[in-house]
Amino acid sequence: MADFEEQSVLRSVVRKLATPFASKNTLNTLINTILTDNPWGCTSYVSGGSTLPAVSKSSEYYSGIIIYENTEGKQIGKISVRSKTAGGFDTNIATILGNSAIETAMGGTGSHDSSTDSYNVTLKCHSSDGELFNVTFRRNKVAITSFDSVAIQNTIETWADTVPELA
Repeated sequence: MADFEEQSVLRSVVRKLATPFASKNTLNTLINTILTDNPWGCTSYVSGGSTLPAVSKSSEYYSGIIIYENTEGKQIGKISVRSKTAGGFDTNIATILGNSAIETAMGGTGSHDSSTDSYNVTLKCHSSDGELFNVTFRRNKVAITSFDSVAIQNTIETWADTVPELA
């Protein structure tokens, strides 16, 4: 019986942020800058007969918690919220907080505990040497995954060193 032979070794690296992103707006400003300016020198490519962008969002989600407290300040309930867009997240939070029937059913007042919010935006990138790789931004870290060339890591690391939010 034939053995499997290694064809490539894909790397994965993580940079933990000294300070988490202050808000999802701060994160999304950075993401939009990357999509607009292409600071990593990525290139468009053809797949399935279509030309695809050099850098694109492949996934994103935002999650958080609404806490309900009674008049004594004791937590009596919570609702977890997860949305696939930043705008959807804001709308869902506002809708839930504005729903008096939920507050009545919970028996307390709701508030959004933004300290527990989580963000996750993954960018799919095509390097100039032809590799596809991902860069995932979370509230407290950035990961580069599915790459082989150390040049990709070096390029993104050099860029990240110039971005205060990624210290």
